[in-house]
Amino acid sequence: MQQVIQNLPASAGVYQYFNAQGKLLYVGKAKNLKNRVKSYWRFTPEFKPNPTLSTRILKMLHEASVLEYIVVPSEEDALILENSLIKQLKPKYNILLRDDKTYPYIYIDESVEYPRFEITRKVIKGKNITYYGPFPTGGRALFEALYEVYPLIQKKSCLKEGKACLFYQIKKCLAPCEGKVTPQAYQEIISEAKEAIVKRKKLTSVLEEKMTTLALQERYEEAAVLRDTIQSITSLTTSSNIDLANDLDLDIFAIQNGDERGVIVKLFMRNGKLISSTHSYFRHTHIYDENEAYKQALLEFYTIDTPHISKQILTAHSFEDATQVALTLSKRFHKKLEIITPKRGAKAKLIALALQNCEELLRKKQNDTLMEQKIADLFDLSSIPYRIETFDNSHMMGAATVGGMVVWNEGKWDKSAYRRYELTSKDEYGQMKEMLTRRINKFSELPPPDLWILDGGQANLNLAKTLLLEAKVNLDVIAIAKEKLDSKAYRAKGAAKDIIYTSTGIIELKPNDKRLHWIQRQRDEAHRYAITYHQNKKRKEDIQISLLNQRGIGKATVKKLIDYFGTFEAIQKASYEEIEQLTNKNIATVLKK
Repeated sequence: MQQVIQNLPASAGVYQYFNAQGKLLYVGKAKNLKNRVKSYWRFTPEFKPNPTLSTRILKMLHEASVLEYIVVPSEEDALILENSLIKQLKPKYNILLRDDKTYPYIYIDESVEYPRFEITRKVIKGKNITYYGPFPTGGRALFEALYEVYPLIQKKSCLKEGKACLFYQIKKCLAPCEGKVTPQAYQEIISEAKEAIVKRKKLTSVLEEKMTTLALQERYEEAAVLRDTIQSITSLTTSSNIDLANDLDLDIFAIQNGDERGVIVKLFMRNGKLISSTHSYFRHTHIYDENEAYKQALLEFYTIDTPHISKQILTAHSFEDATQVALTLSKRFHKKLEIITPKRGAKAKLIALALQNCEELLRKKQNDTLMEQKIADLFDLSSIPYRIETFDNSHMMGAATVGGMVVWNEGKWDKSAYRRYELTSKDEYGQMKEMLTRRINKFSELPPPDLWILDGGQANLNLAKTLLLEAKVNLDVIAIAKEKLDSKAYRAKGAAKDIIYTSTGIIELKPNDKRLHWIQRQRDEAHRYAITYHQNKKRKEDIQISLLNQRGIGKATVKKLIDYFGTFEAIQKASYEEIEQLTNKNIATVLKK
């Protein structure tokens, strides 16, 4: 490694430290690889880590035995590549924030005569488009409230119909489709609605009146819907008396590290008023680095599809790569952006507000992951598994072969992250390989978790470890093999004696061990999810086979068609000639009628 370091090029690039077993430890970027990497080391009187570095980096360097690097054209490219690799490969000593959500915006295109408000998460093409947001929560409620309070065009298709509809009769639309309202009068309503997006008190007041009326009429379910809408709109904004005199747009980021978790708070100010806020937690605080955290948070939030970006971004702490991140974002959005950390004035008060929210959120969040800590200790994992992905597959004699991935995150199921897989492999080993390979290929979009749990034994464990090693991804893996008695697998918690396979050996826990119950719960949820998908797919295929049988096509011919074309959809798309060549003219004629 010393020789590699001394021969590094003086170019921009990304460097990666690995341990002796090939495990990725750390990813960093440099404007000058030679200078940057050399700064980690002392070469005389002996080759050793620079003692002035942080404890985290010193610990990493003592484990490192291999250095690899990638040369790129510029520091901007290095910054982007570094962020991508951290997200995809999950190095041991780089913090991963997992805060890659995109937030909705409300927009209006006023280039048309009678415009409507719409919701989007990406840039909309047009010359006269105004965006409002982002709205991390409550955006949909605010959007629907506009159409509840103001007589706007309720549906996109309304103007095309050319005839007044039910919305006109119930006084929720003024029927511009029949010319019952002029563009000028309609524009006045639009102006009121635009103001209500920012100054929401008028909006909530009207909704409260409607809610009261519905309650007095004993229409409680409708009143409850309005109550929930009001609460969602009210919760959009962090309470503050800070209003800037000028109509500034600002995005405020504050990151605070705690003992067990850290938190990111984002405040969004538009036209001098705070319009929305959001927060997210992150783990593995022992490897927290302020520069990495802010860099990652900003690059992940401001993607190329972000509809609106403020010219000024405020951060609660100054960080080393702020200038480079600002340049990268300026190029990305084709306008000059600033990243500043104000020390006085109204902007400094905004920072203080964001930090105050950080402290309160950390104080309120209790430690609710004791079991995950026990699992980490039991299996000697590299980190506490706050996010777990569990895999299982299901089939019936090779038919309707599918796989399922379920996700446990921070003590609860994250059902929005569940994934189903249609699989083509015939054997269970091949099916698991296909499923895991497809998941690894998506790490660049959805970062790896802290732990994989596989349904299966030593073979599946070895398979996963090989695939992860080839991809250079840091990820702990365990496998659980169902106990089989009389050729049947028994899943009942109290009776099962499942065997757990780990990197350090086999572990067999007592049937009443709560740690075993926790792992079985993960496995059983994956099994439930996969088998439900299998049953639905099998039912659909059975119906399609039955329809073919009714048309005079026998089971042997159906099997021949499926084996050749793969799916019923492919059979339907096949040409007359292809089917005739495989079967005969009669079958081709029946299928292509």
